[in-house]
Parts: sequence; C-alpha cells; structure tokens
Amino acid sequence: MPGDNIEKLYWEDVVVGEPVRYGAYPVTREAIFEFAHAYDPQPHHIDEEAAKLSLVKGLCASGWHSCAMFMRMFHDGVLANAASLGGPSIEEVKWLKPVRPGHVLSARSTCVDKRVMRSRPGVGICSMQHEVFNQDGEVLMTMRNAVFIALRVPRPETAEAAP
Repeated sequence: MPGDNIEKLYWEDVVVGEPVRYGAYPVTREAIFEFAHAYDPQPHHIDEEAAKLSLVKGLCASGWHSCAMFMRMFHDGVLANAASLGGPSIEEVKWLKPVRPGHVLSARSTCVDKRVMRSRPGVGICSMQHEVFNQDGEVLMTMRNAVFIALRVPRPETAEAAP
C-alpha cells in the first residue's frame, strides 16, 4: 500500500528544480469510452468511426480524462507519501497530443518555486510544472499548478521572511 514504511515528504524536503518521475498508467479503449460517455461525450471520444474523421484522426481520451489519469499518477507517485494539503489553483493545462488506447502514461513533476504562506506559517506552497508522457517519451500534456504542503516544523519567523 502506498505510504507504508516511507517517511512523509514535507515542504522542507521539496527541492526546487529536482524532477520526480512516476507512473506506468495503461490507457484502455474501454476507459476512454466510459469516461467520455459520463463526462465528455464528443464524437472523437465515443465513436471510433467519427474519431477517424476528426481533427485528431482517431479515438482519444478527453483532455479532462487525461487530467484525471495524471491526478491518479500524481497521487500514487507523490501525494500519497506527502503532507499534502490540496491546492488552490491550476494555472495552465495544455493538451499537446492525443492520449490513445494502448498508451502507457508516465509523468515528471518539478517544483519550480516554493514559499511559506504569510498567513499560515505551517503551510508551504510549491509551484509545480508537470509533464505527461506516453511510452515513447512523447509529451502529451503539460500542467502548471500550486500545491499546499505542510511544513514539518511550523516556524512563525519563516512566515516573516517569505516574500
């Protein structure tokens, strides 16, 4: 089970600029159909013949499904072992190439900046850059967002030093 016998990752442990790789998430035709029928029933997600005639030239996962699969990988690969407190925003998501049945997704996440909240000195904010790849190393999706993560030892003086 994720998290067993692993020390939790706190804000102090996050290294700016150090990428973390994770995931091996298989994408199935059935999962694409199931998600699309429930949440994004556009023809290129639910009809293989219509998808062939679309801009993406074949069946592909919804962008929102791609985000959901990323979130599963991010949770299992990072957040399950972190003192995560959620997140306030997603600044940007780019769907660069279609996610297809048969792809095996992986991801890389890099903290590009971090600081302690002035109003809550026990809470850090990490600005993250994420990339989602297929099994051939092609970048399919990118995302930028902020993640709240607890400090191991809250220090009010740290909040004063935060920009």
